[in-house]
Amino acid sequence: MGYQKALEQYIAATNTHDFSQVEKVLHPHAVYWFSDKTCTSLEEIGRYFENAWNVIKEEVYSAVDVQWIAVDQHCATCLYTYQYEGYYNGQFVTGSGRATNVFTKTADGDWKLIHEHLSNQPK
Repeated sequence: MGYQKALEQYIAATNTHDFSQVEKVLHPHAVYWFSDKTCTSLEEIGRYFENAWNVIKEEVYSAVDVQWIAVDQHCATCLYTYQYEGYYNGQFVTGSGRATNVFTKTADGDWKLIHEHLSNQPK
């Protein structure tokens, strides 16, 4: 599986709303920088995802304008605009922001997400 496929699998896993699916594409030492919190363990990352899925019901997450800015045989980094839609307090909402994902190739040849940095769109 290549790094581009790893990103596709990550987005698909996110849209299952089942963290056990997301965890399959994460490196065990993944670090996430969200707009409001840093998560440095899979347990923290899982709690953050679960909370987000509880706040935005039926969320659909997507990545657009993906740009791979640094790639070699061991590491791949992309930038993209994330978009989401779902229901917040019963009202349909949409939003977007900026994302950076860093994938690393493990010893067994799989590409795993080791870092994600999400931020709000600049005004």
